Amino acid sequence: MNAEHKKTVLRMIPYGIYVLTADDGKGNISAATVNWVTQTAFAPPLVVVGVKTDSGTYQTVKTAGAFAPNMLGKDQKSLAFTFFRPADVSDGKLSGQSFRKGTTGAPIIVDVPGAIECRVVSIVEQGDHHIVVGEVIDAHLNRPPSGRPDNAILEMKDLGENVFYGG
Repeated sequence: MNAEHKKTVLRMIPYGIYVLTADDGKGNISAATVNWVTQTAFAPPLVVVGVKTDSGTYQTVKTAGAFAPNMLGKDQKSLAFTFFRPADVSDGKLSGQSFRKGTTGAPIIVDVPGAIECRVVSIVEQGDHHIVVGEVIDAHLNRPPSGRPDNAILEMKDLGENVFYGG
């Protein structure tokens, strides 16, 4: 396989940008910018997320048995970069962001357009990112979009010409 062709073609897959949060109830709260998120079923509503296996977020999600992808809005590029680093919980904020605990205990960032909370139903342990399958058990619409909901979120291409993931 031509490595450059593979990289380029895989980068043609569009990616939304999310902050994946989890709280294991044992003092470990995690948040990380992720982009491998998609809905896979309607009944029950299922989503999958790819989470780097050697990350603290993966361990927290696995222990918690729940997670929340927080959708970033088009105007929230700085938040994407904030959560590329390990999260800090101090002064009641998550890396400087106000949050509330959701139904599962996962942090819901107050200033994002929306978030979904998922209960982990299975994990596919393959590769350097494991696939976490979650059943959507709650949804939070913090800021209703004007127009198409899928046009309201930040996408990888919005982060700049040199920011890629995949390939």
